[in-house]
Amino acid sequence: MVTELDRKFLDAAYEEAQLGLSEGGIPIGSVLVRNGEIIGRGHNRRVQKGDPILHGEMDAIQNAGRQRTYKDVTCYTTLSPCMMCTGTIIQFGITRVVVAESKNFKGFQDVLSLAGVDVVDYHDERCEHMMADFIEKHPQLWNEDIGE
Repeated sequence: MVTELDRKFLDAAYEEAQLGLSEGGIPIGSVLVRNGEIIGRGHNRRVQKGDPILHGEMDAIQNAGRQRTYKDVTCYTTLSPCMMCTGTIIQFGITRVVVAESKNFKGFQDVLSLAGVDVVDYHDERCEHMMADFIEKHPQLWNEDIGE
């Protein structure tokens, strides 16, 4: 179930995705939240930085810096996490992931769930449209991002 507070942080992730798009990158954004405060935010910057692993969730984790623990952190992301981001979420013990959309890319929510992560799939239409539009306009870039 997505709460009003969740909506606020999904909006912040959406802002990150829009920032990535305005920079010429892939519109996927993420924020990490502890106790109602954003501790890290980021967006997919593979294109901008020429870094093949700089997905939105990875950027947010990197920007959060070293943390004593991530067990009390929720990851908000505009698109269902890929296997790499899923593995990182599990590795650092993030216990909850709120996904804005999984229509355009299902990701590995089942793996997260099997690892004990609470996954909430919101089905946000604005994020669905943003990704569908991007994929239609930039299929090669999208396929490169997901390793196809």
